[in-house]
Amino acid sequence: MIKKIAMAVALGVIGAGAMYAQPASARVAVGVSIGLPLYAPPAPIVERVSVRPGYMWAPGYWRWDGYRYGWRGGYWAPARVGYRYAPGAWGACGPRWCYRGGRWVR
Repeated sequence: MIKKIAMAVALGVIGAGAMYAQPASARVAVGVSIGLPLYAPPAPIVERVSVRPGYMWAPGYWRWDGYRYGWRGGYWAPARVGYRYAPGAWGACGPRWCYRGGRWVR
């Protein structure tokens, strides 16, 4: 009988200890910078296109994905009467570089 009580107490203590979670004492810090790039993009890739009536060519550009530049090819966009297309461009934003996308202007 004493063995059964001792076994029950031991299992209870083990069970209670298994449910107790000790607070973590290790600290891990991981930093990832997905902001603006610190260096300028490569020179644009020249895309040779022909004339397409009723459309205008929006040239490709270097896109920053948070880690590196990747080329995004140009595309044909329907022309807008009374507007001209100003292509996007990279420029300095303080110590970093930022891209202002293409847009239609009057």
